[in-house]
Amino acid sequence: MAARRTPIGTAAHAFKSLTVDRLAAPVIASVAHEVAHLGLPVEDVVLGNCTGPGGNLARVSALAAGMGHGVPGLTVDRQCASGLAAILLAGQAVRGGEMDLVVAGGAESASTAPLRAHRGLAGEAALPYERAPFVPAGQPDPDMGPAAETLAAARGVSRERQDAYACRSHAKALAARQAGRFDQEIVAIDGRVADQWPRALRMESLSRLPAAFVPEGTVTAGNSSPVSDGAAAVAVVSERVRAAAGLPGLRLRAGAVVGCDPGLPGWGPVPAVRRVLRRAGVELEHVAAVEIVEAFAAQVLAVTDALDLDPLGRDADRVCADGGALALGHPWGATGAVVVTRLFSRLVRAGAPSGTLGLATAAVGGGLGVAALFEVV
Repeated sequence: MAARRTPIGTAAHAFKSLTVDRLAAPVIASVAHEVAHLGLPVEDVVLGNCTGPGGNLARVSALAAGMGHGVPGLTVDRQCASGLAAILLAGQAVRGGEMDLVVAGGAESASTAPLRAHRGLAGEAALPYERAPFVPAGQPDPDMGPAAETLAAARGVSRERQDAYACRSHAKALAARQAGRFDQEIVAIDGRVADQWPRALRMESLSRLPAAFVPEGTVTAGNSSPVSDGAAAVAVVSERVRAAAGLPGLRLRAGAVVGCDPGLPGWGPVPAVRRVLRRAGVELEHVAAVEIVEAFAAQVLAVTDALDLDPLGRDADRVCADGGALALGHPWGATGAVVVTRLFSRLVRAGAPSGTLGLATAAVGGGLGVAALFEVV
């Protein structure tokens, strides 16, 4: 019944001195304030996070947001889908009757994430590492950039289409910001009220960029999302509470989490979307708004091709209609909640009629896909 996010800042820039709880707390507080008229206590805060300081970030953030000692907090790690997974978990708790009001979302501060190292043996130095493994030793465990390159080659996604999609994502985001379509969803952080990254791009400029991950490849810095800082959260309540309040919202119709080939992690949304639509008994053609976490243009286009969506043509106004992570930025643990916030703005804030459907989905390192289907009520 409420959905908010921070502006998204490029790592080491806009929010470089803010720890992840300082990004999450204002959003949690804003969402809780928006539903305070319901007269219900926030019973839990569920946050997705990938690279934070450890401990229970959700509990720290809930306390920082003034939720009080009685709100416990749960931190979720499904990598790039963590924020969306947190919302699904909150929905399960509410649907199961255990809670009536949960604040759920995600947060990431790539700028302040701690450095990691394996403890050395006696007399040996600690060994720094960039990230935790997503699979056991001996199985494919590519970083997401090279994985996007492999997926582009496997599914025949050309460099030209990738650049065109990235260019359009930035253009959409700039147009949406100019039209004020982000205003109601953004919570100011340190006085900043606008996303840092979207910019006017030209195909000529994008075409000159070198391959970023594989020599002679097609995935570049221009058609990849930037590493970012940000947070987003939503208020999840029971239908009984919403109906009594007489206010519109997004009903969570169904969710799905699936596994896929760890060597092609970007493929995960395809089986996840198919499963969630099957569970809901809905055809994709009846979904009015689709939000995909735009980690890489190659990955988005491989997925949309498989789902028979055309984001560069007939479905340009359905798929990430106001731009996505390519333009706004990709704070890993938060972006899954950012896309739900975007659906809330596109459908509820825009006054879409009851029954209008929206879909959110994300790919996950290690070979996972997460999807959720929502309906305006």
